[in-house]
Amino acid sequence: MNTAGTRCSIFCRVIDNFGDAGVCWRLAKQLGAEYQWQVTLYIDEWSLLTKLADPNAASGVKVARWQDISKLDKIPDVVIEAFACELPPNFVKAMANTPTPPVWINLEYLSAEAWVESAHLLASPHSSTGLQKYFYFPGFSGKTGGLLREPDYEIRRAKFRRSELLALLDVAPDANAILISYFAYANSPRRRLIEELSVLPYLTHLLEPGGTGAATFIGNLTIQPIPFLPQTTYDELLWACDINFVRGEDSFVRAQWAGKPFVWNTYPQENDTHLEKLEAFMDRFLSPQVGAGDTAILRKLWRAWNTDLTLDVKSFIESLPEQRTRASQWQKSISAQPDLAMQLVEFCDKLRGRLN
Repeated sequence: MNTAGTRCSIFCRVIDNFGDAGVCWRLAKQLGAEYQWQVTLYIDEWSLLTKLADPNAASGVKVARWQDISKLDKIPDVVIEAFACELPPNFVKAMANTPTPPVWINLEYLSAEAWVESAHLLASPHSSTGLQKYFYFPGFSGKTGGLLREPDYEIRRAKFRRSELLALLDVAPDANAILISYFAYANSPRRRLIEELSVLPYLTHLLEPGGTGAATFIGNLTIQPIPFLPQTTYDELLWACDINFVRGEDSFVRAQWAGKPFVWNTYPQENDTHLEKLEAFMDRFLSPQVGAGDTAILRKLWRAWNTDLTLDVKSFIESLPEQRTRASQWQKSISAQPDLAMQLVEFCDKLRGRLN
């Protein structure tokens, strides 16, 4: 399959802060580097993207501001509307007036819910133009679009040196300390977590990307702010830590690839819809097919973390050997699937063949 030169525009309106931008940037980079697509990423939060990476550093990728859509003089071969961001009406009309309309993909949010499998790749005609838009669902089974993963990910992980990263970040944990990365939403029970960690009979060292100020010490806990990290360095942080607190979609997926124990803070939604997503993922992640053992500790902690209930961090840490095994087994199981970019390229290539 040779799709080099395919012109693709990805459209992103940021809702979940770094999550939306992070997913779109990773996808754009992979399409450009691995498949030699000519990608333009239109985003409404330019400054936010610059915190994740250098927008000018990815081969085959151009980043443009959302308002620059009107300057687009040629409709691309593939249009990816990320997370139902709604394309400008004039742009949709221009798509419809093109002799060969583009493949139109609606890249959906990641979910482990069962209904996703039946909705993946379904087409929906646009109300006024009749153009077909295809719903593309990332997921955890072979009946979904898979997960984003770069082809050199395992090579980078194998070459990673923990000591070099910690020196770069000026982090010097005690040799016996449990190293924890922390990235969560404002509604997470951070205060409860700090209280729990501080009284544990173990040394813990909590790293907070994007934090400011000096390190603080509370009981057996060290809290150390570190700079906000670009995506590649954040991957390394996940590899370096014993436990990773993550949120939303992008860091959530990267924690799974890291194969380390993690705690997920779901993006809060109306009517507690996010809790349904949490339960659906736990059912997959904690299934007997992934690994044996008591799953109640992790299920209880994740529920408490997302509903502001009393946390039982002590039991979780005491079960770390078991948690490491499960995280590693899960990483192997999702690695067996084709990655999202590969599946997306193949699907678009088939559709373009039909259109042409």
